[in-house]
Amino acid sequence: MREILTIERDSFPSPWSENIFRSEMTNPLARMLVGRVDPLPGKPVAGYVVYWRVADEMHLHNIAVRKDLRRTRVASFLLREAFRASQSEGARSVTLEVRRSNLPAQNLYEKFGFSVKGVRPRYYSDTGEDALIFWADLDRIRPEGENPPESENKE
Repeated sequence: MREILTIERDSFPSPWSENIFRSEMTNPLARMLVGRVDPLPGKPVAGYVVYWRVADEMHLHNIAVRKDLRRTRVASFLLREAFRASQSEGARSVTLEVRRSNLPAQNLYEKFGFSVKGVRPRYYSDTGEDALIFWADLDRIRPEGENPPESENKE
């Protein structure tokens, strides 16, 4: 838990507390995946993703990667694993909120095929910043970085 809390504090202006993480670990809707630098026990945590499975939807709540491992595709790996696991549980779509100012996250989600479906005004209580609501159909998620199918390129 210590490593996850360190990553969380390094990643967000209003980080989740240990109690929030512990609550997520006991919530029957919640799922949490942790990626390690090496799969052997005791190796450092590279990142984590927290999401809920509600009916046929996946709701992404939190994803973060250790500072020194950002831009090394750890987040992409964690997302792909979460998408795969959600689909195997019957999820058909995925949604999330992202700060309007968080362009790196928006770019990552767009590479997977997400699109903006709405705005939650003043969603973030720490800054009053709006959240963009991203949405994707899980059966249309594409591997991060892949070009969209030709039919999506036509105007």
